[in-house]
Amino acid sequence: MVRVVKVHAYGGPDVLRVEDYDVGDPGPGQARIRQTAMGLNYIDTYHRTGLYPQPSFPFIPGSEGAGVVTAIGPDVTEVQVGDRVGYTVSLGGYAEERLVVANQLVQLPSGIDDRTAAAIMLKGMTAEYLVRRTYPVTKDTVLLWHAAAGGVGQIATQWAKHLGATVIATVGSPEKAELAKSNGCTHVINYRTENFTQRVKELTDGKGVDVVYDSVGRDTFPGSLDCLKPRGLWVSFGQSSGALEPMMLAVLAQKGSLFATRPTLFHYIASRADLLTSANALFDVIGKSAVKIAIDQTYPLSRVADAHRDLEGRKTTGSTVLLPG
Repeated sequence: MVRVVKVHAYGGPDVLRVEDYDVGDPGPGQARIRQTAMGLNYIDTYHRTGLYPQPSFPFIPGSEGAGVVTAIGPDVTEVQVGDRVGYTVSLGGYAEERLVVANQLVQLPSGIDDRTAAAIMLKGMTAEYLVRRTYPVTKDTVLLWHAAAGGVGQIATQWAKHLGATVIATVGSPEKAELAKSNGCTHVINYRTENFTQRVKELTDGKGVDVVYDSVGRDTFPGSLDCLKPRGLWVSFGQSSGALEPMMLAVLAQKGSLFATRPTLFHYIASRADLLTSANALFDVIGKSAVKIAIDQTYPLSRVADAHRDLEGRKTTGSTVLLPG
């Protein structure tokens, strides 16, 4: 028996219950992993509250982790017992040990430690597809990134700067502003003390930005649209401040023939080839020190409710990792 975190009903952090669990042996195409670190992501709160409904109760939340393969089932060719691996999948990460479909596992290079891997598989590959594929960022790109001090934000803004872009960032405190500046953001806006839409227009001489990356949702809409130049792209990839109200498509025309997309990582890594390409691109920029990973908080698995409270209370920066215990 190992310890896992289960959710038996939607609700606040108190619904996260640490329980004993029999993982079982891996079946065909599966591998069993002894986890050394587990990532904490905002999407985990959406699963916990039911904003993203789950098919049944109880379920084990958690979307990324790292550890060592301890057993493999029949027909597994992607990994071997003893391999260090990382992954991102839809559920099941809050566990000391777990089963994972083997073709969703990525072997970790020697330069990536387990805690870093647990912090980057979801957030880092999210940053990868956003800046390289949803909108291919170049040296000519001027972009706005909301919540730049968060886990995805820190990785993505460093990556965008590495690609030569002009990066305008929003944050919620002076401390987070300093953090964003240290990550290479060209301009930083404290949305609690400044009107970010007005400030973006000032910084771009009234032109607006090419693309807005928005994981905040309700609090930044429709202001994000007003930051775009004509035919700019609004990338809505989260809603930490609450779900967006329904939007009439005519708004996009009124504000400059804008484009809008609501992407999700799992559509960008659906094939194993895409998964490996994304992961290897991420490992490459980290290996070059173009992107540095900040694990600013760690919690034992037994304190997962506290981790969720701090995440939702915007008390965290960078990445947060859960550890066995």
